[in-house]
Amino acid sequence: MSTTSAPALTPRRELWLLLTLAGIQFTHILDFMIMMPLGPQFTRLFAISDAQFGLLVSAYTLSAGASGLLASTYIDRFGRKRLLLVLYVLFGLATLACGVAPTYGTLMAARILAGAFGGVLSALSQTIVADVVPFERRGRAMGIVMTSFAVSTVAGVPLGLILAEHGGWNLPFIAIAILVGVLALQAARTLPPLTAHVQAAGGRSALSGIAQVLADPNHRWAFVYSALLVSTGFTVIPYITIYMQANAGVRPDQIPLAYLCGGIATLFTARWFGRWTDRWGKVRTFRALVLASVPCLLGITLCQGLPLWGVLLVSTFMFAFVSGRMIPGMAIVTSAAQPALRGTFMTLNASVQSAAMGVASFVGGVLISRDAQGLVQNYWVAALVGIAAGVLSMLVVGRLHLHGASPAAR
Repeated sequence: MSTTSAPALTPRRELWLLLTLAGIQFTHILDFMIMMPLGPQFTRLFAISDAQFGLLVSAYTLSAGASGLLASTYIDRFGRKRLLLVLYVLFGLATLACGVAPTYGTLMAARILAGAFGGVLSALSQTIVADVVPFERRGRAMGIVMTSFAVSTVAGVPLGLILAEHGGWNLPFIAIAILVGVLALQAARTLPPLTAHVQAAGGRSALSGIAQVLADPNHRWAFVYSALLVSTGFTVIPYITIYMQANAGVRPDQIPLAYLCGGIATLFTARWFGRWTDRWGKVRTFRALVLASVPCLLGITLCQGLPLWGVLLVSTFMFAFVSGRMIPGMAIVTSAAQPALRGTFMTLNASVQSAAMGVASFVGGVLISRDAQGLVQNYWVAALVGIAAGVLSMLVVGRLHLHGASPAAR
């Protein structure tokens, strides 16, 4: 048995743990996503440019990446439950600070703090899933936790915008902070202590833990795979709204329909893909979903001239399959880590993914351009780059050793 193995939970308690982690992920994702549709209010209220607003959004991701590097020096030296609760409460306080920020500068500081605490939560939640749930059921578990993305898209963002419309831009952040408080109490009840890994980490220094992670060739290949995993979508996803409005003729008030339809579809497909991941094998399901995402990524960049229902159909398939890859993908990543080093590995992986998202978004932005009529050009080229990353991820995944997996379960 691994030094990080947790005592077996009853099915009921395991489900409550997974739902609690999904709630934590929901607040973290919503805190990031709600910023983007509030852009017009921020630019008007604080008299800032679009570039300054962009910096406000990216500050969260950059801070999350930096905090992941820092967290890799200490994450395996504390019990999972204790560390999660501390970071989650601090995240809630930072989000509350966003809601009461009086100036652009104070809001920027609050966003940096929210990213610093929130960025580690995702890696820590995935680490807990891998510690508690056996490999054979890990795909289903990841599917439950990752429905948080769909719920934040379907319910969180629209409700946040309604709150902002009726109570001001501050109210969504205050509401998220209140929800964090409720979920923190729930996490205190449902999470087991998860301290077995602390003893294994006691004999090594913080930097030696990072060195051990990086010294393992399997870990290095897993980081390459993880970077390709997120790069596949992020050459395209940041520019979907721009393309839909400029080229596909979708009105600004119709844009939420794309996210609503995609979120509802993902709410169902995430559970299906999770079950298929465990039934057919992580690697086989991942490769199948990558292939299914290829026409979706290309289609969303070539939907000019389609009626609204056609655009929504393409975008819904794109959201379902591109996000669906992440379920077997993250089950593979967590299983590629040595169990005794999983916390350090996952926080470093979070930083790798943040950097890859930033680079992929930048590459996509460089590749696209506008013509004299304001239409987006070469968006399909950005899709081809993302597809190339996806094909490479299908090759790299074959090099990974998955701890706890039988050859048939891969």
